[in-house]
Amino acid sequence: MVALALCGASLSALAATATPAPAAAPAPISPAKQELINKILALWNIDSIGQSMLQAPVADAVQQARAMLQGRASVEKRDAAMTDIVAEARKFMEEATPITRASADKLIPTTVAPILAERFNEEELRQLVTILESPVKKKFESLVPEMQRKLGEGVAADSRPVIDAKMKGLTEKIGLRLRAAVTP
Repeated sequence: MVALALCGASLSALAATATPAPAAAPAPISPAKQELINKILALWNIDSIGQSMLQAPVADAVQQARAMLQGRASVEKRDAAMTDIVAEARKFMEEATPITRASADKLIPTTVAPILAERFNEEELRQLVTILESPVKKKFESLVPEMQRKLGEGVAADSRPVIDAKMKGLTEKIGLRLRAAVTP
């Protein structure tokens, strides 16, 4: 019994210090499957994900600047400042987009491509290519900005009276909190 306990303790110690076995290498991808994966990645434009990731915080920064200037600067100064801020945001996007695109291009083969290779067989990949090349899909995607704009305009018009009043109240409350925080 003691020998078994000592043996168990020795095995536990050995297991704790042993290096784990290397993970099995992924199965090689056939040239036909790799070609399908490459085509999907090209059709999907996944390398633009970095630009999408940048757009939200940049838009938020511009919106915060607009809110901060609201009621604190004359219309002329606010408009001039916003023109400069928007220009800076555009410049930032122009400079940062190639960096994020290059990063995505570098990482896609080791992140996204293996997932596609592992989880889809060649027939499924062919079906994905067909979907991504579909004229109906392209037509639908070309209409998405127009549909979003129309819906956005409708929502804005429909909810403007309520939202504007709430936004004014929020801006006033934030202004009071900011003044209280910076007043000694």
